[in-house]
Amino acid sequence: MLTTPRKIIQFDENGCHEVEDIIVCETTLTVFVNSKETATLVCSPRDQAYLAVGFLCAEGILKKREDLRTVNLDAEQEAVYIETNPDLELADRLVVKRCITPSAGRSGTSVSAAGVTPAPPPPISSQLKVKAETVLKLAAELQQRSRLFQRTGGVHNAALAQGEDILIFQEDIGRHNTLDKIHGQCFLEEIPRDDKMIIFSGRVSSEILLKTARMRVPILISRSAPTDLALKLAEDLQITVLGFVRGKRLSIYAHQERIIL
Repeated sequence: MLTTPRKIIQFDENGCHEVEDIIVCETTLTVFVNSKETATLVCSPRDQAYLAVGFLCAEGILKKREDLRTVNLDAEQEAVYIETNPDLELADRLVVKRCITPSAGRSGTSVSAAGVTPAPPPPISSQLKVKAETVLKLAAELQQRSRLFQRTGGVHNAALAQGEDILIFQEDIGRHNTLDKIHGQCFLEEIPRDDKMIIFSGRVSSEILLKTARMRVPILISRSAPTDLALKLAEDLQITVLGFVRGKRLSIYAHQERIIL
């Protein structure tokens, strides 16, 4: 269940009156890796297996499909149990328990496993080019698909696109979670990403940029603004960043060579 009804008091120019509102649901998901409790994610109750796998990919724990053996979601216990290849030593040494809030994307500590900070991803080499008109069309389609946001105002949205087509659409109370869900689905279904684009509803922070880089996606399209650190990373990691993609306008902040104007 993604939403729940609630009686509220609403005040406007006509005074106070009681109405029924639709409230977005929030839950937690505890991630166990090889029977060890690793992290607790705050999220929406949908596609949680994708979320857990994508989170571990973004943390640099899962790198290849053969690293992963099984994923079992227990929705009633709000837990997901992941078993990795025995040869994956890093996952076997996971001992840090953290609570990942939807606003922060990760905990206050930079430690991910065995006291090791995830290594930065290498620059992305991609010959992908896309027309500006296609970028505007994809951003408009993301907004059209965002029905849960339109009903509640309480979720973020992201999509993976190829050409003019959206292949994967995700929504969650946490903007970072939307990208982790896409990453997890791509990882499990072995979907290539070097010829794809991310369309995103929120601000492009350094964390969002790094999640895009770890997905190996060369173009990041946002309806909002980027931060300065995100753009520094984009230049170094060779990721094209577009912001304020709304209506008939857009701004290109990094690696404009992939955009056909």
